[in-house]
Amino acid sequence: MKILIIGPSWVGDMVMSQCLYITIKQQYPEAIIDVMAPGWCKPILERMPEVNRAIEMPLGHGQFNLGQRYQLGKSLRAEKYDHAYVLPNSAKSALIPWFAKVPQRTGWKGEMRYGLLNDLRNNKKSFQYMIERYIALAHPKKEMTGSGCLGDLENLPYPTLYIDQEQQAKALKKFGLELDRDVIGLCPGAEFGPAKRWPDQHYATIANEMINKGHQIWLFGSAKDREVTEKIKLAVESNNQQHVFNLAGDTNLIEAVDLLAACHTVVSNDSGLMHVSAAVGCNIVAVYGSSSPKYTPPLSKNVSIVHTDIDCRPCFKRECPFEHTNCLVELQPEKVLEHLNRYLSENRN
Repeated sequence: MKILIIGPSWVGDMVMSQCLYITIKQQYPEAIIDVMAPGWCKPILERMPEVNRAIEMPLGHGQFNLGQRYQLGKSLRAEKYDHAYVLPNSAKSALIPWFAKVPQRTGWKGEMRYGLLNDLRNNKKSFQYMIERYIALAHPKKEMTGSGCLGDLENLPYPTLYIDQEQQAKALKKFGLELDRDVIGLCPGAEFGPAKRWPDQHYATIANEMINKGHQIWLFGSAKDREVTEKIKLAVESNNQQHVFNLAGDTNLIEAVDLLAACHTVVSNDSGLMHVSAAVGCNIVAVYGSSSPKYTPPLSKNVSIVHTDIDCRPCFKRECPFEHTNCLVELQPEKVLEHLNRYLSENRN
């Protein structure tokens, strides 16, 4: 069986989509799975042993370009795919498998996709978690008629990214990093918006406390997060700054994957890097502001989820409607430190 997946465009969603690929391979061990996704996803997909090939989607997020989508689909006809799964909700994402003449095309009801998908599922909200929604697509429609039919979340397959030890060693050398101290990774960015970002000063408090206990801090993020991570480093006591390494904007995505795998524990906002950290086996302390873990929690055995319980959260907004972000401001570092210290204590024992 040859399978084409039209993959998602966000880091966290791409990581979580591995649950679908794992499920397909469990059902059909000889299946060949190709995934079409943005170019930046290719290194992530190469760390998923279930994926045969990553096909780069040349069109940017939001671009329609019907002619180019037709040419892409036409170019894939020679692959003779048996089945396609369309993970985004847009109509345009369903065009390429249709143009490729893939006989079976599965996906959730989204924008006007009648005809483009001939295995259309319309009960997505029956499944609470995103990974359930991905995994349900691998099962016959008649079996996926309500919630609870996939079992408990902890019994579902979790994303597991392969770590290349040689590439990890190269990344450590490239950035002058040593593993003489336990590494605490901090991921203070959030592409979605400021309503997901725990305050810089809170992160700086965590960094100081961890360094005083003999650990080191690695700061992760994209180039957009560099200003935030630099503020955190500068807010750390001057004599502790030698143990803070600001990697935001310097690493590419796959280097970040390998370096996150070297961390003992990661403190992260609800972001793509949170899901990467879980997929490489880190202990996770996940900080939630405007969003909720009831949809896309980090998938790892050792996860602590922290949030406030003020009335206005979760609002799922990019920016705080009340302009105070109290759901994050009022979440004090002591609450995160409690979980961090527990993971570090367990390691020593």
